[in-house]
Amino acid sequence: MKCLIPNIGSTSFKYRVLDMPSELVLGEGRVERIGQAGGDCSDYPAAIHKCIEDVVGPGKALKSLSEVEAVGFKVVHPGPMPGPRVVNDELFAAMDDFGFFAPAHNPPYLAAMRAFGHELPGVPLVAVFETSPYASLDEAATTYAVPYEWRTKFGIRRYGFHGASHRSGSERVITLMGQPVVRHISCHLGGSSSIAAFRNGVAIDTSFGTSPQSGLPQNNRVGDIDAFAVLYMMKKLGVDADEMARILGSQSGLAGISGRSGDIRDLDEAAAAGDKRSRLALDVFVRAIRHYVGAFMLELGGLDVISFSGGIGENSPEIRSAVCKDLAGFGIQLDEAVNGTARKVATLSTADSSVKVLIVPADEEIIVARETVAVVERAHVGQLT
Repeated sequence: MKCLIPNIGSTSFKYRVLDMPSELVLGEGRVERIGQAGGDCSDYPAAIHKCIEDVVGPGKALKSLSEVEAVGFKVVHPGPMPGPRVVNDELFAAMDDFGFFAPAHNPPYLAAMRAFGHELPGVPLVAVFETSPYASLDEAATTYAVPYEWRTKFGIRRYGFHGASHRSGSERVITLMGQPVVRHISCHLGGSSSIAAFRNGVAIDTSFGTSPQSGLPQNNRVGDIDAFAVLYMMKKLGVDADEMARILGSQSGLAGISGRSGDIRDLDEAAAAGDKRSRLALDVFVRAIRHYVGAFMLELGGLDVISFSGGIGENSPEIRSAVCKDLAGFGIQLDEAVNGTARKVATLSTADSSVKVLIVPADEEIIVARETVAVVERAHVGQLT
């Protein structure tokens, strides 16, 4: 089955064409700065049309558009709706309802799914939820100390995101370790960052909450904050919920602390030049990561593996070193020489470290493709019966 997997961001998306179940990559690419000055495409329909042009034709991944047998989407926030599932109006309604919690993610995906539906009529579109791996979390791990009716009536609970990345990391770690009994902390660090804890390949906790604006401080999104601080500032600034959501979701995070950028590369450079607020932003980021690593080690009852993925996790030896600093007492010993040069899949821990420290690049598209094939095959069996 030939699957097209668009991995959509707020202003860009990358895509991969996979031949399943062999998982052979037939083609891939990316479209940047959608709807922005200097970008190639004015909107998502135009970007999707360009994507199709790039993968279909003589000498390209597909000879014709008719070879696409399914399209799989990494959907961020459908609320409590179970998945994965075929894209339909019920899913659109759920994503619209929970769009307030994921304003940088749900609208682009809705636009993309509708555009692909127009471009590929009759081809199954499948939504693989970023929340799915956390369906197994204990109720105590997902419940806030608010009126319980908020959960049952409005879906206010901890969900967890980055599911495809953390799940691919968990599966890869089990393969590398050669055994399923693994206490594993997965650190997905990038423009959007999160930590997840796995036992035997099953998620038991996540740093994310109801929205992707929670947990670790993100590039320009807030991370964890006292709810009463937000309510207080709404009064002080005289702003409503929508405006405060905009501030927390686009003017906060590492960029809000530094006052200049949320990009770790920019912050490293500025901090090295003596900028104190950039240094503070980096310190806050590392402290938050270590906070969750420590909490999850306790929940797991120890640790066998800690892995790093994402643009920062895979490419910033400084952040990895800061996260693992002075943790020998917990069995985590980083080989600084190896850490300084390692890229792609690598073991960063010393030979006598009881905890393996790994770089495990995320492969979200593979996870989405596998689930897409499974959903399409189940739907086909259902039609036959």
